[in-house]
Amino acid sequence: MKQQSSFFFKLLPLLLLSFLPTSCTPTQQGLGQGPTAEERNPLTHGNVQLHLKVGTTSQAQVLEVFGPPDIASIDGSGKEVWTYKKSASVSRSRTGSGGFFLLLGGYNRSTSSAENTQRRMTLLIKFNEQKIVSDFKSRTSSF
Repeated sequence: MKQQSSFFFKLLPLLLLSFLPTSCTPTQQGLGQGPTAEERNPLTHGNVQLHLKVGTTSQAQVLEVFGPPDIASIDGSGKEVWTYKKSASVSRSRTGSGGFFLLLGGYNRSTSSAENTQRRMTLLIKFNEQKIVSDFKSRTSSF
């Protein structure tokens, strides 16, 4: 009998530890899973700087990277101008929970939050008579 109670007291701390915190890790859903809208959209400041070189990049290369323009026009000096306008809606949600459970009672807590952001980018590209980039400007706004 004494040997059985000794075994029980050795096992008791392990048994109690198994009922302590089960989960205290927040999880993030939304854009944290998979590529973001910016990663899927080739029209980013990084891609603009990487792919557009004044005096080097051709219209065909611009089409390959950014696709067809939203607007194609001719400016006052007769240069062709392509305009790209892209918008992205970014939504993030975060949930978390944590707690502990004992033999006769317990505690559990959950939290959640959400954030929505709109991003807009405009890119203007001017081409010379040889259909090569002569100038470009980009602007991004977030709200």
